[in-house]
Amino acid sequence: MFRAILMREKSGEQGTFGRLTVKNGKGAELSLQTIELPWKDNRRNVSCIPAGVYDCSRTHSGKFGVVYEVMHVPGRSGILIHAGNVAGDTAKGFRTDVEGCILVGMSRGELYGQKAVLESRHALKALHEFTQGELMELTVEWEDGDD
Repeated sequence: MFRAILMREKSGEQGTFGRLTVKNGKGAELSLQTIELPWKDNRRNVSCIPAGVYDCSRTHSGKFGVVYEVMHVPGRSGILIHAGNVAGDTAKGFRTDVEGCILVGMSRGELYGQKAVLESRHALKALHEFTQGELMELTVEWEDGDD
């Protein structure tokens, strides 16, 4: 099983940025940028998920293709790791490509006048090539220890 840590930074109206580090147990690791919705108390469709430890399995989504599903999120379902660029608070007029999922990217930048992760499809492909479809244990933490 692969081990992954998503270390989140502060959450704001343009999303919650972080860094996903995946390790294979043999010393190799992959590091990707992430963006999620702002933290809004784990409310469906408008919030990122709570900090915690989750199992992730590869699955096929009709909308996003081959993705990882984050399992057993309290009060939530259908949480995926997939391609996309922005995760802003739509109530504040920002765009979003998610309803609670985790987006991965190779770098950070700006799209549509807001903060974003870039080269997302490339990042998702790199994740799948690195893990070879095996199960992944995902630990989600906040840099400052809060959520």
